[in-house]
Amino acid sequence: MINIAIDGPAGAGKSTIAKRVAAEKNYIYVDTGAMYRAMALYLYRLGIDPDDSAAISSHCGGADITIEYRDGVQVVLLAGENVNDYLRTPEVSDMASRTSVNGDVRVKLVQLQQELARRQNVVMDGRDIGTVVLPDAQVKIFLTASVEVRAMRRYLELMENDESADIDKIKAQIKERDERDMNRAISPLKQADDAVLVDTSDLTIDEVVDRILSIIDEKIGGGN
Repeated sequence: MINIAIDGPAGAGKSTIAKRVAAEKNYIYVDTGAMYRAMALYLYRLGIDPDDSAAISSHCGGADITIEYRDGVQVVLLAGENVNDYLRTPEVSDMASRTSVNGDVRVKLVQLQQELARRQNVVMDGRDIGTVVLPDAQVKIFLTASVEVRAMRRYLELMENDESADIDKIKAQIKERDERDMNRAISPLKQADDAVLVDTSDLTIDEVVDRILSIIDEKIGGGN
């Protein structure tokens, strides 16, 4: 199986790029965030208190979560059930934000992500995919952009949604997020030794996708 890991800081465009690359290569894009939501749904259905870390730890190992594409649509499966319609409910969103910090939840989901990668060609993005989740990935990309560019992207995104935004505040938040991600105790954000650095600051989305596709071709050839 071919595994492509795309890591990088917040606002670098990882998810957008990863989805495009996966579509171009006809690989599975592994939405790790959706997997955390599926875990939250699993725990919610069991009636687990989101503040009961011991109960979360003891029950999360029983979750069977995977991702498939059906007719071009990503389907998140919980014990074989398509749970797409339940993942964005307020209850599941709240449960996910409170249970995703549990170390045992993370261990279980990393295990499931690794199982997915053993069975299918995947593109996976995050902070530690190339260093922790898929250390043997054939292609590793570290996607980045300057703080100024990432802040402007976020600013424009907020303005398009008619939300008020302060560019200096956004810039400060991004710097703080970078600092936190790079210095956290578990799986910090860092570029894998064998990852290719791609700076998207002066590139369009199409240019970034083309650059990564060319890197994939160089590493593993042009076949799917």
